[in-house]
Amino acid sequence: MFEKFLNNRGLTLFVIPFILGSLCVFSFQPFNYTIINFLVLPILFYLIIFIKKKSKSVYRKKPYKKNLFIFGTAFGYGYYLAGIHWITNSLTFDESFKILIPIALILIPLFLSLFFSILILIIGPLLNLNVASVFLFSVGLALSDYIRSKILTGFPWNLWAYSYSWATEIIQISNKIGLFAFNFLAISIFIIPSILFFKINLSKKIISLLIIPLIFFILFIYGNHTINQNKEKLLVKKEKFNIKVISPNFELKYDLTEKEITKRLYSLIRYSDPNKNLKTLFVWPEGVFSGYSYREISELKKIFQKNFSKQHYILFGINKINEEGNNYYNSLVIVNNNMEIIQEYKKLKLVPFGEFLPFESLLEKFGIKKITEGYGSFSKGNEQKNLKFEKLNILPLICYEIIFPELIQSSNQNTNLIINISEDGWFGKSIGPYQHFSKGIFRAIEQDTFLIRSANKGISAIINNKGEIVKKLLPSESGNIELDVPLTKNDSKNKNDLIFFILLFTYVLIFYIYRDKYEK
Repeated sequence: MFEKFLNNRGLTLFVIPFILGSLCVFSFQPFNYTIINFLVLPILFYLIIFIKKKSKSVYRKKPYKKNLFIFGTAFGYGYYLAGIHWITNSLTFDESFKILIPIALILIPLFLSLFFSILILIIGPLLNLNVASVFLFSVGLALSDYIRSKILTGFPWNLWAYSYSWATEIIQISNKIGLFAFNFLAISIFIIPSILFFKINLSKKIISLLIIPLIFFILFIYGNHTINQNKEKLLVKKEKFNIKVISPNFELKYDLTEKEITKRLYSLIRYSDPNKNLKTLFVWPEGVFSGYSYREISELKKIFQKNFSKQHYILFGINKINEEGNNYYNSLVIVNNNMEIIQEYKKLKLVPFGEFLPFESLLEKFGIKKITEGYGSFSKGNEQKNLKFEKLNILPLICYEIIFPELIQSSNQNTNLIINISEDGWFGKSIGPYQHFSKGIFRAIEQDTFLIRSANKGISAIINNKGEIVKKLLPSESGNIELDVPLTKNDSKNKNDLIFFILLFTYVLIFYIYRDKYEK
């Protein structure tokens, strides 16, 4: 009955994989139904083998490699359409971009689906219902995610590992092995139920399934022990700094007048509620002075002088023009009460089409510009540079940069705080701000350092060095959260992807050993 249903080529190659891919979005924030992946990946694995088999009989009029490619594309399209459809909300703020919404809904997920299409096209012919194939499938999926995260500008969004963002104890191991190795491990666990499709006796199936709770038990014990040890360390930690995170919940608007900018500044000050005698770092989000440069905002320095004292530092995102006036940067600055820059960081990882226009000279001829306010692309910063003053050694991450683990891996070894500022108003009232926030949990664990996040219309939070949320404000909330933040250095962190490649080599070796065994 079930096989007869799958003999329908249209259902099996188009409809079912699209539904399976779409369901995966519910495993990520804000839903966190991780169990879905224990169903989706084994079914995906089984269907690849089914298509390979049926392409030689029922689907014989169509080459089976073409069938595998179509199947992978349908799954990938569902996966990315459901997972990142909210990015089209950024096209609604400028009338000239609204015409691109249908194109973005089709082309972006379709392009990203190629990472599944090509993967399934390559490994599909080698898969069978045996243990060796399970290892190969895990290798392929993990390697595909790694390549997606690295090539072009990289897009490590919604890796399978992020479906565990709610399970703080389970993900502690990522500090030791790194994000991509943990993603590899997550995929390996998700695929284990595929053993149910094997032609082996029931007792072997049950024993194999028991591996899942055993792995979770080991990871939980390790994670729980790590978190409890950390709590004891934090209790005696003397080096702290008072930090106040501001979430103003401003509407995302273009072409703000000077009067509107001044009004925003007074709102930020009101939310900051500065205590003139308390040394404090105020963290404001990216985009609060939308469209204005530091040079223009500095004209309001009398307001800063009146409301802040010498004990205060203010961190915020701003557009910055270099002295020659040739380059325009998306920057993060720390200023004192005289509006003098103490430290500055220029964003390294720019958002394609959002902050810079690929093939700019060509596309501008068609009237296409970057999505953010103003014409012309932002320039990329030259180096990853920590911000150092007082006791603080801050790793700055602007918006999108929070998704890149390599910025953590290559950070200064004396980093004792991560600060991420963001303008999540681009995502609208969607799942986007929740997915964006979940990446910060992993970065805090990987660096073993407190992470401060200030996001306009997103989730603002103080996350401790083990990924636990100490305080937070939801996207719909405005106000502030404050804490004497312990300044924890990264005593241990994963510095490269070596463990990922060791796992990759080991799995490939196991595949070849067991494949030969089955063939004999």
